[in-house]
Amino acid sequence: MARCSACGSTILFGGRRLGDLRFCNDKCLARGRYLTFADQIPDAMVDDLARRTLRGACPKCNGPGPVDVHNAYSVWSAVYLTSWKTQPHITCKSCGTRAQVQALLFSLVFGWWGLPFGFILTPVQVARNIGAMRRQSSPTEPSPDLLRAARLTLAARLAAQAHPSVG
Repeated sequence: MARCSACGSTILFGGRRLGDLRFCNDKCLARGRYLTFADQIPDAMVDDLARRTLRGACPKCNGPGPVDVHNAYSVWSAVYLTSWKTQPHITCKSCGTRAQVQALLFSLVFGWWGLPFGFILTPVQVARNIGAMRRQSSPTEPSPDLLRAARLTLAARLAAQAHPSVG
């Protein structure tokens, strides 16, 4: 199975391509354009931004950190159409858990209504949310997801400086 080059989520079917890179949707494809600049960024800069983010206030509630990437998994279905997504939230644990509970409830209500994938993917996404809610991140070390988000943020800044029309 392929993984999205921007957000790291699993791509089961379809997706978008940019050269050798794969993306789960158009939003990640747009973010992925910055990956061409990502290799130019020193690891020390990425680590510094990730650590400042980790120790900073939550961008959503302004509460105390640690701040990390919390993925919320959702699915909705209608007859023969099923759509699922992973939505990363860079927040404190409380805000991340709130987003995961909302995605879990959304999936429980709207996920079952498609054949056959609604019946398959709804329990998967519910279980993924429960697992994500139970996951404990390090309060002192940035997670790989937070490092990836920091690298993309710095790459977007670099791209905007290099090509003002891109950013």
